[in-house]
Amino acid sequence: MILTYQQKLRPTAAQHRLLAEALERQRLLYNAALQERRDAWRLGRKAITRLDKQKSLTVIRADDPEGQGADPANMGR
Repeated sequence: MILTYQQKLRPTAAQHRLLAEALERQRLLYNAALQERRDAWRLGRKAITRLDKQKSLTVIRADDPEGQGADPANMGR
């Protein structure tokens, strides 16, 4: 039997803004990764693996320490 618990978040206005910014960064990252996969397949019939994506994410995080690099690594995975 699996037990689950749900907690309601009641963020302050500042916390809400930070959560919204993090969500927007993750949305942009996901869309860029999806576009990269689509372009690789469309242009060269090359499949991008999960390992390729993780390597790419590491490079992105290193190049953007204030944006994507500020979020925890597992957030982008």
